[in-house]
Amino acid sequence: MLLLSTVTLKGYGIHRIFDFAKKAWYTGLDLSLSKTEYDLWDGDYILELSKKFDLPVLSVTAPSRKMNEKEVDRVVALAQKLDTQIINFTPPHFTDKKTTWYSEYLARIKKNTRLAIAVINVEPKNVFFIIPEHKNASLTEIKKVTGDTTFNIASTDAISGTDAIKAQKILGGSIKNVFFSDKNNNKAGLLPGGAGGWISYLPLESLLMKLKTTGYGGFITIRVHPKALGVGNDERVLQNLEYIKKYTDKHFYNFK
Repeated sequence: MLLLSTVTLKGYGIHRIFDFAKKAWYTGLDLSLSKTEYDLWDGDYILELSKKFDLPVLSVTAPSRKMNEKEVDRVVALAQKLDTQIINFTPPHFTDKKTTWYSEYLARIKKNTRLAIAVINVEPKNVFFIIPEHKNASLTEIKKVTGDTTFNIASTDAISGTDAIKAQKILGGSIKNVFFSDKNNNKAGLLPGGAGGWISYLPLESLLMKLKTTGYGGFITIRVHPKALGVGNDERVLQNLEYIKKYTDKHFYNFK
């Protein structure tokens, strides 16, 4: 199933985002939550739009910072109301003092719900050259939290020794969702396949084919940067959404 993350169309209202996704023939949405975008937390309003456009919210992505058990419960309650299938969480930031919501609470939530509770891989960055930006965030560590992961392709880093193909192999059957975009040496969240005239940094075609041949049956969620999509120019946005869909159809959904 091909999903569109709402963060990809940041700057538009959620009503317009549903409209774009429907016109481009996406399967559903990933609701990427922000603590300051209040409409996204209104479950009744999101359900109303979901029914109007006949487009389900199949994935919810929690805010990436300042999480705790109370905030986790809030996200889970929204996801259950929307009847989503997966919630995506980011490992705690190095400045977060309490991390039991991540190391202990997420696993308990998974046992008590039918939801997949997935941890997103993050780019291996260090603060002050020595402090990891995120705690307990290696690929092997995030697999252990709940047994479910979301594979953010653009967060892989060949320079550090873990390229996209190797990362996919390490995460293996734990992957329930794939955040899909391209990158080059300087920018992430780009349209796949070097669209726009720049040189692609990731082996996206090979990765999609490998996922297909290994029987991957989870979501692929388009999560590109709004500027790369062309926000502000509705015609360009729709053209780029259709281009991405054709790209994934060719290299994953229709690949044999």
